[in-house]
Amino acid sequence: MASSLGVVGFVGLNEFSFEMATKLLQAGYQVQAFECMRVESQSKLVWLATFESLDQVVRIDSRTLTKLESMIDGLIFFFSSLLADAVALVVFISNADQIDDVILANNGALEGLQKDAVFILQSSTLLPSDIKRLEKCFTGNFQLDIIDKNEAAYFVDAYIVKGVSEELNGKIMITSSGRSDATARAQPFLSAMCEKLYTFEGEVGAGSKINLVNELLEGIHLVASMEAMSLGSKAGIHPLIIYDIISNAAGNSWVFKNQVPQFLQGITKQHYLNTSIQKLGTVLDQAKSLTFPALLLSVAHQQLILGSSHIGEGEDASLIKACERMMGVNISAAMNVESYNPEQLASQITSSADSVNRIGFIGLGAMGFGMASHLLKSNFSVIGFDVYKPTQTRFSDIGGLIGNSPAEVSKDVDVLVIMVTNESQAENALFGDSGAISALPAGASIILSSTVSPGFVSQLERRLLNEGKDLKLVDAPVSGGVKKASLGTLTIIASGADEALKSTGLVLSALSEKLYVIKGGCGAGSVVKMVNQLLAGVHIASAAEAMAFGARLGLNTRILFDVITNRRGTSWMFENRVPHMLDNDYTPYSALDIFVKDLGIVSRECSSRRVPLHISTVAHQLFLLGSAGGWGRQDDAGVVKVYETITGVKVEGKLPLLKKETVLASLPSEWPVDPINDIQTLNQNSSKTLVVLDDDPTGTQTVHDIEVLTEWTVNSLTEQFKKAPKCFFILTNSRALSPEKATELIKDICQNLQAAADSVKNADYTVVLRGDSTLRGHFPEATDAASSVLGEMDAWIICPFFLQGGRYTIGDIHYVADSDKLVPAGDTEFAKDASFGYKSSNLREWVEEKTGGRVPASSVASISIQLLRKGGPEAVCERLCSLEKGSTCIVNAASDRDVAVFAAGMIKATSRHFFNMQAEMKGKRYLCRTAASFVSSRVGIVSKAPILPKDIGINKQRNGGLIVVGSYVPKTTKQVEELKLQCDQSLRSIEVSVAKLAMGSTEERAEEIIRAAEMADAYLRCRKDTLIMTSRELITGKTSSESLEINFKVSSALVEIVRKITIKPRYILAKGGITSSDIATKALEVKCAKIVGQAMAGVPLWQLGPESRHPGVPYIVFPGNVGDSNAVAELVKSWARPARLSSAKELLLSAEEGGYAIGAFNVYNLEGVEAVVSAAEEEQSPAILQIHPSSLKQGGIPLVACCIAAAEQASLQLCDFAQHVSQVPITVHFDHGTSKEDLVDALELGFDSVMVDGSHLSFKDNISYTKFISLLAHTKGMLVEAELGRLSGTEDDLTVEDYEAKLTDINQAQEFIDETGIDSLAVCIGNVHGKYPASGPSLKLDLLKDLHTLCSKKGVFVVLHGASGLSEELIKECIERGVRKFNVNTEVRKAYIDSLGSPKKDLVHVMASAKEAMKSVIAEKMHLFGSAGKA
Repeated sequence: MASSLGVVGFVGLNEFSFEMATKLLQAGYQVQAFECMRVESQSKLVWLATFESLDQVVRIDSRTLTKLESMIDGLIFFFSSLLADAVALVVFISNADQIDDVILANNGALEGLQKDAVFILQSSTLLPSDIKRLEKCFTGNFQLDIIDKNEAAYFVDAYIVKGVSEELNGKIMITSSGRSDATARAQPFLSAMCEKLYTFEGEVGAGSKINLVNELLEGIHLVASMEAMSLGSKAGIHPLIIYDIISNAAGNSWVFKNQVPQFLQGITKQHYLNTSIQKLGTVLDQAKSLTFPALLLSVAHQQLILGSSHIGEGEDASLIKACERMMGVNISAAMNVESYNPEQLASQITSSADSVNRIGFIGLGAMGFGMASHLLKSNFSVIGFDVYKPTQTRFSDIGGLIGNSPAEVSKDVDVLVIMVTNESQAENALFGDSGAISALPAGASIILSSTVSPGFVSQLERRLLNEGKDLKLVDAPVSGGVKKASLGTLTIIASGADEALKSTGLVLSALSEKLYVIKGGCGAGSVVKMVNQLLAGVHIASAAEAMAFGARLGLNTRILFDVITNRRGTSWMFENRVPHMLDNDYTPYSALDIFVKDLGIVSRECSSRRVPLHISTVAHQLFLLGSAGGWGRQDDAGVVKVYETITGVKVEGKLPLLKKETVLASLPSEWPVDPINDIQTLNQNSSKTLVVLDDDPTGTQTVHDIEVLTEWTVNSLTEQFKKAPKCFFILTNSRALSPEKATELIKDICQNLQAAADSVKNADYTVVLRGDSTLRGHFPEATDAASSVLGEMDAWIICPFFLQGGRYTIGDIHYVADSDKLVPAGDTEFAKDASFGYKSSNLREWVEEKTGGRVPASSVASISIQLLRKGGPEAVCERLCSLEKGSTCIVNAASDRDVAVFAAGMIKATSRHFFNMQAEMKGKRYLCRTAASFVSSRVGIVSKAPILPKDIGINKQRNGGLIVVGSYVPKTTKQVEELKLQCDQSLRSIEVSVAKLAMGSTEERAEEIIRAAEMADAYLRCRKDTLIMTSRELITGKTSSESLEINFKVSSALVEIVRKITIKPRYILAKGGITSSDIATKALEVKCAKIVGQAMAGVPLWQLGPESRHPGVPYIVFPGNVGDSNAVAELVKSWARPARLSSAKELLLSAEEGGYAIGAFNVYNLEGVEAVVSAAEEEQSPAILQIHPSSLKQGGIPLVACCIAAAEQASLQLCDFAQHVSQVPITVHFDHGTSKEDLVDALELGFDSVMVDGSHLSFKDNISYTKFISLLAHTKGMLVEAELGRLSGTEDDLTVEDYEAKLTDINQAQEFIDETGIDSLAVCIGNVHGKYPASGPSLKLDLLKDLHTLCSKKGVFVVLHGASGLSEELIKECIERGVRKFNVNTEVRKAYIDSLGSPKKDLVHVMASAKEAMKSVIAEKMHLFGSAGKA
């Protein structure tokens, strides 16, 4: 009886067939097997067996097939009857001719293939063009008649090999390619048949293309290995010693490791050589057809052809003989020399090594500093020198001694280590001015660890001998990189006289994990290092050629890299350097110019020793090209830029940016029924509580009316379970912890949950791990920890979709929306997180990456958007129930509806009572690691509008809001910049130094904390929203744990600052996950808060509980990765304390519309300010507090602050009897700014408007002066008033004589307004400052009317100075003719002075009397101007 998963047919059997069939059977499939045989000169497909279980699998070998030929007539069946139920057909063919014979012929492999079945083609010999030709038969106009044109089979090609890496050695790897729908359809079958599946979506033929790249690498590595063994043998080093050392060093490759032993033994014969020539010829043909210059490959091909021409077909026709005749080196003779063990020899020497008291060290570069610092840690006394003085200082800081010259560090040392870049630097360090040789004591030893030529070492030994000081030399080149240098785990290849080696043995041993001593005297070590560098250099260059060729072939280079690392084309350098190419990161860990030098040494040595090394020489030229291109100081992987520049390809392995609108529009329509109601019903029928373990507070960003706990004692959890909530959150803040601490924390919480649930009757729960939607956090540590307590799960569910944050998962790839683009998550700044960084955007690969390969990408299942939108919750339930126990499954989603559909399906899969007919399939247990969207869908929460301050009744609170920013993601930095820019007037910023908090002394840290807290208190008390932010320089540690420690110090400092703030803020906004968690739990002492909703999309709003330091205060948790650049600014503006109701412009617009005027009253002191405000409040009139430059000079900034505070106070004055806020609009104006300096200062003091008085200037200069200030003021949103004409009279000691007075010119007014961009025009129509003459005012009302007509067209308000002394009739006529602002000074000032004439008992009585006197005049003017009652 057929398996429920269906039948998979195999046509053609090869070395992989039975193993793959076995795997399919294990997965639950049935297998039909067929073989292609020649019958009567035609290919016939012969049925061999049907396998339904493992015990039926038998190996069908060639003898079995021979026996079958006699029964052939009885074994031939039509495929239509055998494959009627096949869900997939795997066809193996060995050559292009079989496409027609086996596949396309009548009764061929396609006959009877059912609709929607998957056709999987496997061939190791077909070229990409052959595969594309066959694919056309399945698509478009080329579709075969035997396939239904509407519902054709899905075509995928699969390249199958056995892996060679440590992880996949001997295991089946499949590389598949095809259209996205076809590869998705084939994925379950292909995954079941192999240990590792790589998928390329798009064109078919990817496996064949990868094979071309692999053949290129194998061929180059083969010839490079031959050259390496030839050069080493010629230099007198035993071939097996070279092999033993390099197979454990950076020059290793799979070819070197596995082929060189056979090569040395003469096992590799002519057939292998001819096959290699043929393969490389095929690759070269493909490269030529693509106009790709395969430089190294072409040389390798020619070398093999040359070698083939040197040997015949006899027993002597081996690859080693071909190599010997090409290179002129007798490798076989070198093999016959007695060998030895270099490691044993090193052990013997170091065991009897001389003691060393003092070491000199010249060259403290990246490698040298690591070596010297490790010697310090090993308790040697080390004195160092480097030409770069900061490095010397750094060495001194860690306890090293420093000298100012090579000679100075060489005095009284036992051993001198030279670790410089090249021969020239070594020469200068030893023999140059103040060189080491002159100061070295007799009998001292020198270790030369630089990579130099063997000839230089030999010559140096002779020169030292001639010095007559018994100086000893050890040739000791090193390998391993900077990290190993600092750990003392380098590979060192040493040579020299026995006495020299014995005197330096302890130093060499301290620096190395592997120490080899090479016989042959000084220079022998450099020979081995040279051979290693030959291979390493060629391997880097060949990696560049291979990856560029792969890019030209159209392959995804990141997947190509992953495949090759498991194929025979891999090498140590390929695996180490290609990631630099893929990341486009050429930070110089090892500079390109180093290989210009090292391969230059190889070129000189091969020339002097007469060994023709063609491929090494071409590699050298490639590095020279790179250096000539300006990339010499970049990482040596930058040699790939030579190919990128020549060919125009890009090796960088980034997924493409997608246009969001296009991608979302291309998806199927959403599931038509909103499942939220069903979810709510299902949850009502379940007693389970959803417990969300949130690794930072931002996970509450999609829920409302739910509680969040910041403690997890058994008692607190028991109290929650007693309430029987559908959901509650536990804030773990585990993302701020190390992996070890996070693991223990999750275990502790889960254990407490179990204990609490056990103590409450009928309590049951499901745990969800809410994590970051940009994939940062402790995965898989948190899931492992939870599973260890909660028990084995049926599957882990990964669902990072989060709409509000712009996170989409489509085609298993997780994207982050950036404007109108979808950026693969692995290419965002979030992936570069110092603690939780990653590279993979494909979630399957991300799981493999984060689990360190424990969960292979090929084993990760997925729920596609197609399944969600076409199958709905039932299909989800069925898919989840079919997962193997212990699986990992990712959920694709592009909308909240998608997540809701998944949640509904999962609830059905986890409910034991859903549809009794399927009870045995239910009761599944899943552990979900999700973003916030899943939680609200799982609980069945319907979203509601963002919460505003008025919704929770904090409008009456007067203190400023507190904003705390700790997040360092670039998005946050941009948001903070925009916040400061947009809220400049209302926001006060306090920047705390990260350097002082994390790296400074205890005293510096404490001072910085106290400073910030005291400033914040002052600002909040003054009702200013206050921003506390960490300085934006990002300081990271050398390791992720060090980075977490720095984060902790900064976060804990922010906690201390907030704890020291005594003023209760109107609201608190914390930016960043770790910051918001620490502020809530440690600074505010929150234990339980209510999630009220969201302050804006994706931004949770809590209300603090009664146990907290600020009960009831709104707490806004703003994630570091949410919102655009304006988001924080917009939120802060919407939550800002209401300031003055209107701007000056709004006051005048209202006056224009209402046909009245507003009084601008000059004030000089507190009494004047209070008089204006009190009159405005009583008369319910708008008003303007006006400050003249002379009064500003006397009252200073305190006078301005008094006016601003009074205006704000008036706008928020509470009328108790009405129980509402009575807002009297009052603004503050700077009057008669005749000095540019005064005006520029005034712009920064908080005025709402300014008057630019250039009336004393010529018309042209007045325009220039006014325009300058107008431009500056408008950038701050301030209204600008200016005067055209000139008033006579006296105001505040400023007198303008009658003969200087000038009326406003109507013709000039238009030009003046247009040029300056002013908002208000103070006109001169016969009005004066101060007292009018005895004859009374003589105003030109017709001129006023004309000026108003002009100004109204320009949107400019008309202002009249000198309102004191004007009759009621004139005032009304001026208002009728358009005056909207009157300046009032003289009458108010007179009332003040007159009040002083009556004797008072006390100064306070003087103040009260003055205030009342002024208030009376002001109130009268408000009635006169018509503004009373207009507030």
